[in-house]
Amino acid sequence: MAETSATAAAATPAKPSELRETILFLVKLAIAVLIFRSFILAPFSIPSQSMLPRLYIGDYLFVSKWSYGYSRWSLPYGWPLIPGRVLGSTPDRGDVVVFRGPPDLDGKTHDVIKRVIGLPGDSVQMRGGQLILNGKLIPKQQVGDFVLPLTPNYPAGRECPSQFQDSANGVPVCRYQQFRETLPSGRSYLVLDRGERPDADDTGVYSVPAGSVFVMGDNRDDSGDSRFAAPADAQPGQAEGMGFVPMERLEGKALVGFWSTDGNASWWNPVSWFTATRWNRIGEGF
Repeated sequence: MAETSATAAAATPAKPSELRETILFLVKLAIAVLIFRSFILAPFSIPSQSMLPRLYIGDYLFVSKWSYGYSRWSLPYGWPLIPGRVLGSTPDRGDVVVFRGPPDLDGKTHDVIKRVIGLPGDSVQMRGGQLILNGKLIPKQQVGDFVLPLTPNYPAGRECPSQFQDSANGVPVCRYQQFRETLPSGRSYLVLDRGERPDADDTGVYSVPAGSVFVMGDNRDDSGDSRFAAPADAQPGQAEGMGFVPMERLEGKALVGFWSTDGNASWWNPVSWFTATRWNRIGEGF
C-alpha cells in the first residue's frame, strides 16, 4: 500500500515554481504590450516647439498605429521584420503624423511629428510666408496672438528669444503672431509666423514624388521639415530638415493628448505633479 502511494506521488508532476510563473507572466505581458504598442496605440512625447501652437513641449499624446499601415518603423527600433508597407493608406492633408526621420550625419534616426501639407503629385511653395498648394494661395487669416507662459519647458532664450518676450497680468510670457490657415478641403489649423527666416518663408516649388508626403511644422520659422533637405543631402551652410517623407516611414496619426506638463514638477514634491499639469490640454483630439 505504501509502495502504491509512493508510485502515485512520483507520477504526479511537480507544480511550476512561483518564480517560473512570475517570469512567464512578465514575458506574456511584455509581448502583449509590444503588440499593442506596435500595431494599435503608442505614446509620444513632444520634445520641441516646431508644432506650436498645436503642440507644446511637455505634451504627451497617443498615436494610432493602424491609420497608414505598417512597416518596419511600426516596430521598436525599426526591426526589419515587415517588408515594405502592409495595409498602407495615404494621409489626408492636414493630418498630424509621427514618422521616422531621415538618418543624421551619424546614421542615427529618431521619431518626428509634423503636419502633412502635400500629397504625391502636389506642388508646394512658400512665398512671403504664405503657403501655395498646386499653384493656389492657401487662405491665411491673422487671429489673436499666441501667448505662452515662460516655464522650465519653455524658457526664455532659445525657445523664446528676447524680441518675443512679454508680460501678461504680471506673468512673463512669449508672444507670437498667430494665423489660421485653411486647406482646400476646408480643414484649418493655427500656425505661427515669427517673420525671421527668409529661407523658410520664400522657397522654390517642391513637386511631391509618388510614395512620399510633404510635411511642415506649424511653427513655421522654427521647424526643420520638408522645405529643407535631409542632413545627408544638405549643402554646406544650408539648413537641415526632412526632405520628402516616404510613406513607409509613417508610424501613425496623432490621436489625442493624454498628459501635459510645464516642467515645474519635481519628484520630491508630489504636490507639484498636479500644479505643473496643464489640465486643459488633456483629452484634446486632432
